Amino acid sequence: MPDFSHHARQLRAVADALEAQSDQTGGLLLPHPDTLKILNGRHTTRGQINYAVPDALQIQRRVRRFHADHGMQHGDVVALALDVFLRAQGYPPDLTPPREEGS
Repeated sequence: MPDFSHHARQLRAVADALEAQSDQTGGLLLPHPDTLKILNGRHTTRGQINYAVPDALQIQRRVRRFHADHGMQHGDVVALALDVFLRAQGYPPDLTPPREEGS
C-alpha cells in the first residue's frame, strides 16, 4: 500500500495556513448568509459568465475536484468564491428586491 503520509503532512500545512489566514481576515473568507440563501434557493435565476483565467492556477481542475469532494455545483463554487472576494474588497451585491409591476 502506498505511503501517503507526506501528502497528509502537506494537507495539514495547507489547512493550518488557511486557518491562520481566516483568523487574520476576521472571517472574511466565510460565505455571507444572504449568498448562501440565494445559492440554496430553488428558483434562483442564473447568468453565464465567461472569463479566461491563467491555466497555471488550474481553476477548472480544482473546481471539479471540490465538486467531487463536496457535491457543490460548479457554478455555486465559482459564485461563492467570487462573492466572498468581492465583498471583502468592498463590492457587496445590491440585494434590494425589484419593485412589483403596478406598485
